Amino acid sequence: MPEGSDVTVFSTTWCGHCVRLKRQMTDSGIRFVEVDIEEQEHFGDQIAAKTGGFRTVPTVRIGERLLVNPSITQVKAALAA
Repeated sequence: MPEGSDVTVFSTTWCGHCVRLKRQMTDSGIRFVEVDIEEQEHFGDQIAAKTGGFRTVPTVRIGERLLVNPSITQVKAALAA
């Protein structure tokens, strides 16, 4: 997984849910690194390995925890934990 941030958003350019979540995170002041899994396919493979074979986006990594298609409320709760 990418280094340098505690929060990583794995997404694609065509994913409307990704666009919305990234905007909500930015509006909430949550800093994150974005990884397009179509440009960096090995990250998509890693997500699939951890989620039962699915390359679902958005997937958010917070520390070692993966949140698959989370809401902004779920992201905030994970960060507060």
